[in-house]
Amino acid sequence: MEKETHKAGFVNIIGKPNAGKSTLLNRLMGEKLAIVTSKAQTTRHRIFGIYNEDDLQIILSDTPGIIEPKYELQERMMQWVKESFQDADVLLLLVDVTDKEVLPEELRNKINKIPVPLLVILNKIDIVKEEILHAKIDQYHSYFPDAEILPISAKDGANTDHILPKIKQLMPVHPAYYPKDSFTDKPERFFVNETIREKILLHYQREIPYSVEIVTDEFKEEEGIIFINSVIYTERDSQKGIIIGHKGEALKKVGTEARIDLEAFFGKKIHLGLFVKVKKDWRKSHRDLKNFGYR
Repeated sequence: MEKETHKAGFVNIIGKPNAGKSTLLNRLMGEKLAIVTSKAQTTRHRIFGIYNEDDLQIILSDTPGIIEPKYELQERMMQWVKESFQDADVLLLLVDVTDKEVLPEELRNKINKIPVPLLVILNKIDIVKEEILHAKIDQYHSYFPDAEILPISAKDGANTDHILPKIKQLMPVHPAYYPKDSFTDKPERFFVNETIREKILLHYQREIPYSVEIVTDEFKEEEGIIFINSVIYTERDSQKGIIIGHKGEALKKVGTEARIDLEAFFGKKIHLGLFVKVKKDWRKSHRDLKNFGYR
């Protein structure tokens, strides 16, 4: 039976694309749960990292970057952002201090109306001049007078050790939401899919990475080895050819790099089979998006 002083709650990380939300989640968890690339819209899903201590559970929620959606997939992605505004015990707004665009007034007003504690995390202080950082601190103090503002670098870890202690102070008294040996809400196949998609984001240009979805059809675990078969879906035949590459070399590179990362993640040998199929205009299809897990 848990002590009456046990604390638990949801800390929802929001921000614009490329602010560093996934990097921060991984840093706070000490585990690579979310894929990270320099491309916008790398994160498509809402991912929970579950941080546990004897008398504490923090559910850290990574979300897609806030955008104006242009097609059905992006509409679904923004639904997860909407949910993160509604179920937060603490809201964590991550800001790229190198971003010269002003945070939209509509978004500022929406955040100010949410009746939970707000931490404003100013990220990437390792690549910005001190006077620019001070100006950003003043700017966000004016936006959110009641918020605590913390400058950090999620990439190199500067000041990130101050975040969890601050969150712990703000957590409500509540029993754990998940078993104490949990570290995420996602199944193994999700991490396989995301690892493969990360390699595609890193190695292909233009529209190709955004036209791709991954489905793992087989995940069979045996002693010392996991057998995995995954399908890479593209929207057009021409994209399928680019993914495969000349004599299959491009696909082989993706598979090799994904396998290495998955072996480190699962701590076992991995046999990874990759296949490429076409599902025409899946990003605009209500049925396809639902089948791919975008509710």
